[in-house]
Amino acid sequence: MLYRVSEAGDNEQSIPNGTQFHASSFLLLGIPGLENMHIWIGFSFCAVHLIALTGNFTILFVIPTEHSLHQPMFYFLAMLATIDLGLSTATIPKMLGIFWFSLREITFDACLTLMFFIHIFTGMESVVLLAMAYDHYVAICNPLHYSKILTNKVVSLIAFLVIERSFICVFPFVFLILRLPLCGNHVIPHTYCEHMGLARLACASIKVNIIYGLATITILGFDIMAIALSYVQILHAVFHLPSREARLKSLSTCGSHVCVMLTFYTPALFSFMTHRFGLNVPRYIHILLANLYVVIPPMLNPVIYGVRTKQIQARVIRIFVQNKK
Repeated sequence: MLYRVSEAGDNEQSIPNGTQFHASSFLLLGIPGLENMHIWIGFSFCAVHLIALTGNFTILFVIPTEHSLHQPMFYFLAMLATIDLGLSTATIPKMLGIFWFSLREITFDACLTLMFFIHIFTGMESVVLLAMAYDHYVAICNPLHYSKILTNKVVSLIAFLVIERSFICVFPFVFLILRLPLCGNHVIPHTYCEHMGLARLACASIKVNIIYGLATITILGFDIMAIALSYVQILHAVFHLPSREARLKSLSTCGSHVCVMLTFYTPALFSFMTHRFGLNVPRYIHILLANLYVVIPPMLNPVIYGVRTKQIQARVIRIFVQNKK
């Protein structure tokens, strides 16, 4: 008996009797080429994880308890902190297990689950960054109607869209992997499971996976373009403000958001470009870049907003002062 695997226009391939359609487990290698540095990389990632947990939990504690922070901008920040906690928790513990204890094995179901959550949190972060750009656009370009445009109902609708769009885009990845016979090499040269890393283990055509993967990246590209357009309008409005103080205050407010976007999109785009076109780039560079955009933003986002947002600073200082008393 043979399983027949075929794609339109592709040669049919056969899986011999007795071969599992899906492997029961995989081996995650970590960062190939840097095995001797795994322990030290693990210490760095552990520090990043602790900062991410502390910073994001602080934001999620401060925003609900400080009445002055009950504004759309801070609601979006709370969404971002929640997503960052999920992204950091989904990736770093497994990485530390690989780096420190050589716990490389992962079951097929666990790998598929990890892939789903990493991609959905990444997609959700992109939508929230777009929503935050829209918030800044309305606040600066249409301040008189800000409270009428960004009502609590609208913010709730945006929160629903963050989840819905990400789920609709990412859920097909699960079925695209399940349909493939993963009968090839069961070793994944990475620190976590991701869609194309799993698809490349298949002994069948992955053309559909490649096309759909490019389509989802295109959606992220639209997010980036929409954010860029909103900031073109914002800068145009800022430089037409009458007072220098107002211009500096507006630029300072936008600066933190721009820093957050750069920490997320820059390594993500570099990772994609080297993955697709950097044939001569060492594999460990690919893996490090892929790690950066899931590890660094959850750490930097609360630090950037905590440092640049006076209301959050003041609330945190009050908490420490009260605790000392």
